[in-house]
Amino acid sequence: MNSTEKKWWKEAVVYQIYPRSFMDSNGDGIGDLKGIIEKIPYLKELGVNVVWLSPIYQSPNDDNGYDISDYRRIMDEFGTMDDFQQLLMLCHEAGIRLVMDLVVNHTSDEHAWFVESRKDRTNPYRDYYIWRDPADGKAPNNWGSCFGGSAWQFDEQTGQYYLHFFSKKQPDLNWENENVRNAVYDMMKWWLDKGVDGFRMDVISLISKDQEFKDGEPELTGYSSFNVCANGPRVHEFLQEMRRKVLSKYDLLTVGECTGGTLEEAKKYASSDEKELNMAFQFEHVTLDADTNNKWGLKPLNLVKLKEIMTKWQVGLEGKAWNSLFWCNHDQPRMVSRWGNDREYREISAKMLATCLHMMQGTPYVYQGEELAMTNMPFQDLSEFRDLDSINGYHEMVEVKKLMTSEEMLTSLRKKSRDNSRTPMQWDDSTNAGFSTGTPWIKVNPNYTEINAREQLQRPDSVFHYYQKLIQLRKQHEIIVYGKYELLDGTNPDVYAYTRALDNEKLLIVCNFTSKELDYPIPEMYKDGSCLISNYPDNTIGNKLRPYEAYVLHIEL
Repeated sequence: MNSTEKKWWKEAVVYQIYPRSFMDSNGDGIGDLKGIIEKIPYLKELGVNVVWLSPIYQSPNDDNGYDISDYRRIMDEFGTMDDFQQLLMLCHEAGIRLVMDLVVNHTSDEHAWFVESRKDRTNPYRDYYIWRDPADGKAPNNWGSCFGGSAWQFDEQTGQYYLHFFSKKQPDLNWENENVRNAVYDMMKWWLDKGVDGFRMDVISLISKDQEFKDGEPELTGYSSFNVCANGPRVHEFLQEMRRKVLSKYDLLTVGECTGGTLEEAKKYASSDEKELNMAFQFEHVTLDADTNNKWGLKPLNLVKLKEIMTKWQVGLEGKAWNSLFWCNHDQPRMVSRWGNDREYREISAKMLATCLHMMQGTPYVYQGEELAMTNMPFQDLSEFRDLDSINGYHEMVEVKKLMTSEEMLTSLRKKSRDNSRTPMQWDDSTNAGFSTGTPWIKVNPNYTEINAREQLQRPDSVFHYYQKLIQLRKQHEIIVYGKYELLDGTNPDVYAYTRALDNEKLLIVCNFTSKELDYPIPEMYKDGSCLISNYPDNTIGNKLRPYEAYVLHIEL
């Protein structure tokens, strides 16, 4: 298979739903499956053809559902298995496939496997998790948790430490144990036989640990040491086994969250020979505004560096593997607040960012509210946060390490906290943005009276309708899906311009990443091209770029 071989998942546009914040049908302040069912017509109107659901399994909710206590039950707050079956059926009837979140690097400490595992050292489930003796009375090594502190938790009952790369309530599974792998594969088949259409695989690049458990590099401020375990020695062996035993038997979309993934590793995870996954998420581009030595530090976007990274992946995977395209997800702040202008140019800059991404080669992912240009939340106090990473980060940076003041850390969290993307979906200008008749589990962004779906559905030039048009164009023009990418003007600090080419067609994509008017002449060969889409309502393309202007020109050679 090569990059031009047609596959439905290459041509798809995926919409990520964070169920807790999408739509609440029963007034308890928490989104649920019936709420999602209610909004299927909205998703169909947008034009997406795949929905990815963040975890809906039974969970104590220490990490908002990514700590699973029962993989075969629906979280009580979200509804029942009957609700899920109805959701799946209605999505399929609407021409929308449904992809589940597969979280199998770790479970909850309340999962039956771990409850048994910690009873004693001889329990049959002991080896389902990673237990180690203390080293000189301390943790087995210096690995740090993603949520701060050590990645090892001492268990008084059995006198050993267990490994947890996330919360201490999220013990890591031992993938070296064949029984663990087979139990995971059985669970996957159970869901696939219900009719789900694939999996987004949470931190799948971490499942193989180097069994020597050596110390990693000294921990950087606020960063975990899990880089020592990303792309571990047996990860590709495990995924190839998963492919043989499960994935190859179904027609699926599979995408791995490949934390620490390099280009060379991605070619293995998402190789066109289909031995492992369809595609992988890489995160180089969304770490550009992070301080190298402190994950809570802030720095501005370097567009030249962004172009370099995006081009590396576009060119590097061409013909060898498939790209996943995203700006936003449940772990990232709102893109228009991050790299756009969420004030006077909110809609124009949101449309520009969407144009830049959706015209690339790969499968685009739209995170709920992105199609409305929802913004970051003006959090005022630590008590308003719900994200464990944000709360732990505050305590570590302000109270323990004293590296930042309270106001400095709150400023960082307003920019970077995962809770920015987890505030409730803004449906209309009624109480709580139409999300719930009760008290939402997390505050609603106060700008919902201005930014909401009802208003945008009624307005032809809205961000919603712009995303709708981008999605339609992708369905109409194979060049957008399969065309070859080439960067133009790589050192320009303000403009991202590139071309796509397929057979006798070419596209020119030009995006102004600034609030300035810029001189940018249209290249001679594109001057008579037809404009597929532009983010200014007059659709006039000239030799000057207006603030955050974006356009796409099409020619036939």
